[in-house]
Amino acid sequence: MSIHPTAIISPGAVIPESCTVGPYCTIGPDVVLGEECELVSHVVLDGHLRAGARNRFYPFACVGVAPQDLKYKGEPTGVVMGDDNVVRECVTISRGTAGGGGTTQIGSHCLIMAYSHIGHDSVIGSHCILANAATLAGHVIVEDYATVGALNQVHQFCRIGKYAYTGGGTTVVQDVLPFSLTSAKRETHAYGLNKVGLERRGFDRERLRALQHAYRYLLAGKMNTTQALEKLKSEGVATEDVAYLIEFIESSGRGVVK
Repeated sequence: MSIHPTAIISPGAVIPESCTVGPYCTIGPDVVLGEECELVSHVVLDGHLRAGARNRFYPFACVGVAPQDLKYKGEPTGVVMGDDNVVRECVTISRGTAGGGGTTQIGSHCLIMAYSHIGHDSVIGSHCILANAATLAGHVIVEDYATVGALNQVHQFCRIGKYAYTGGGTTVVQDVLPFSLTSAKRETHAYGLNKVGLERRGFDRERLRALQHAYRYLLAGKMNTTQALEKLKSEGVATEDVAYLIEFIESSGRGVVK
C-alpha cells in the first residue's frame, strides 16, 4: 500500500493495498474504499463513505462531509459511489440526512469537475458530467449520461433527465427534460469602449479617439458587422489598435458579442 507519511487514516477505515493515498489526506473511520483508488493529495474522506474501485480524488476534494443542513444532528449517514469516477479539485459531496434517506448516491464513470458541489441526499447516475462549479442543492436527481453545465445552480428536489445537457450558467428550478438541450438566455452585449480602463493603461487621446470612432460604427450605427468593417477599411490607414480590432473580428470563429 502506498500511503504518504503525512496522511492521517483513522482506525477502522478500509483501504486496500492497491490504493494510493497522497500527502496530507485525511480518511475517517467509517470509510471503505475499493481497489486501486487514488487520493492525489489534501483529500478529505469522511462519514459512512463506500467508494468502489478505481476512483480518483484530486486535491482538496471533500467527500462524505457533513451536510449543509441545519436539521442535521450528527446522524450516521453516508455516501455511496460506484467505480471509475473522477472527482476533481475542491469538489464537495455531502453525506445524506436522516430525513432524506441517509445516503447521497453517485454511480460509475462520472466526471465531477473542479469546485462542483453535490448536496445531501442527491442521486447521480452513471456516465454523468458535472462541469466546473456546478452546484446541486439537496435531493437533486441527475440521471445517467446527463451533463450539468459549468456554474449551474440546481434547486433542491429537481430532476435532470437522462442524456440531458444544461448550458453554462443555467439556473434550474424545475425538472429538465431527458434528451434535451436546456440553457439560460444569454443577453450579453458590448456597451462601448472601456475608456476608463484604457486611460489607466496609458492610452492617449488620439488612440482613444480612433477606437471610439471604430466602436461607433460597430455598435451605435445601423450597419451590421460586415458593413462596419468595410466602412472602417475604406477610410484608409487605421491605427495599430483599430487594425488589431478589425483582425480580431475577422478571425473570430464563433462571432463577436455586440
